[in-house]
Amino acid sequence: MHLYLDSADLADLERALPDPLVYGVTTNPTLMKRAGLAWDDLPGFLQRVATLGARAVHVQVRHRDVAGMLADAREAQTLARTSGMDANVVTKLPATREGLAAAATLAADGVPVTMTAVYEPEQALWSALVGARYAAPYLGRLEDAGRDGLAVIAAMQATVRAYGRGDGGSELRLLVASVRSPQAFRDLLALGVGAITVPVALFQALTEHAATLAAEEAFLADAS
Repeated sequence: MHLYLDSADLADLERALPDPLVYGVTTNPTLMKRAGLAWDDLPGFLQRVATLGARAVHVQVRHRDVAGMLADAREAQTLARTSGMDANVVTKLPATREGLAAAATLAADGVPVTMTAVYEPEQALWSALVGARYAAPYLGRLEDAGRDGLAVIAAMQATVRAYGRGDGGSELRLLVASVRSPQAFRDLLALGVGAITVPVALFQALTEHAATLAAEEAFLADAS
């Protein structure tokens, strides 16, 4: 299971990393804009996140057309290499026909890919068929739209189990985003999803339990 932190705010990430529980960091253009970062800031961002222990960083493309997506993906890979980054840069592509076409080309070249904005089980299937490493549905946004988000993601997970090894030869994982509460996180664990990305504040809530801290204080008091 891969646990990611969903943030482009370095100050936010530095409060949580390094941590052996965290596999990597997910970003998108909205998170980057909110953090005051532009595409040209990627080299420094990637290098810093890698030094904080991220094994993978997800970076989303800026263009809609296949040629533009491919150029963005290859530029991000070059930036990672020139910044001396040890972690993998995973290219995030929208689950559109253009995004899937770009994903097939990148996966064939060995570039790890995440299909994002996945809202239906068949989009998880398409992600597997083009060799994507991850397919990212948004739990909270599904529920905001009046849908049973967990039921939709359960159907996606069943699709991944049935067809998750696509032409790219790598096993597809669902990477569930827009997770807003500890209970939502637990519900996703019960479904057996392969990856989850959470905000830093939720990660801290999941790893700092009041009852555990209280028990620790009692044990330390008795030990002294």
